[in-house]
Amino acid sequence: MSDVTERLQKVLSSYGFGSRRRAEELIINNRVKVNGELAQLGCKVDVNNDLVEVDDTPLGISPKLVWYILNKPKGVISSARDPFGRPCVVDIVPVYPRVFPVGRLDADSEGLLILTNDGQLAFRLTHPSFGIPKEYLVQVDGILDNSTVSHLRSGVELEDGLIIPNRVSLLADNLLGIEVSVGRNRLVRRMCEAVGHSVVRLQRTRIGTVCDSELKTGHYRKLRPSEVKELMVSAKMIEAVSAAPGSRPEKDAGDVKKADKMTHPTG
Repeated sequence: MSDVTERLQKVLSSYGFGSRRRAEELIINNRVKVNGELAQLGCKVDVNNDLVEVDDTPLGISPKLVWYILNKPKGVISSARDPFGRPCVVDIVPVYPRVFPVGRLDADSEGLLILTNDGQLAFRLTHPSFGIPKEYLVQVDGILDNSTVSHLRSGVELEDGLIIPNRVSLLADNLLGIEVSVGRNRLVRRMCEAVGHSVVRLQRTRIGTVCDSELKTGHYRKLRPSEVKELMVSAKMIEAVSAAPGSRPEKDAGDVKKADKMTHPTG
């Protein structure tokens, strides 16, 4: 812990939990934890390092940290700026505080993208050692057969190595659900091309535990505290035992609904 500490009541009040007296009540009622342990009245915390939770959902490391989930439209660049003047994802979210995209979706792809100024979480969500899964709906050119799907499931040899997806589901004659934990440039497109099918449309539907089938194309929202915490658990920033019971989201009402969404996209 650094020398910059503040009383827990003051920290809770600064995060919008009411007066310091209200914050004291939260602590007395065992609703506040610091680094996984029940907080004691009068304790001090380092807001830059300590994990503070209220009702098992974390406060940001800093009040200035934000996390957005964006449903990226086709044609928008996953970058803070583009030298060719094309629209960028940061143009869709608020200017302040300044955020950056976590990972990339190529210009022709659509779907979920996290934007944040939380560098620690961003690093862990993109680093291959943490293996954060991402799920895609993929519409391809041509009709898929069982042998092609089996080939994808068993692994595809690309120029940068063998890629074995976590899951491949055949949703329709030309529609796949693919989950991968490897982050490489145009990976899913290259996998499909390697088995003889070019991609007509690609849409990311889930990042780790975060999904939102109701978020319209070109729209964004702040991640809920429980969603941030689930990402932290997935990225091994905090222990899974501290996650709120039953907080992991279920699949989007089955693969049939996902396939229908690809056919009739929101927007």
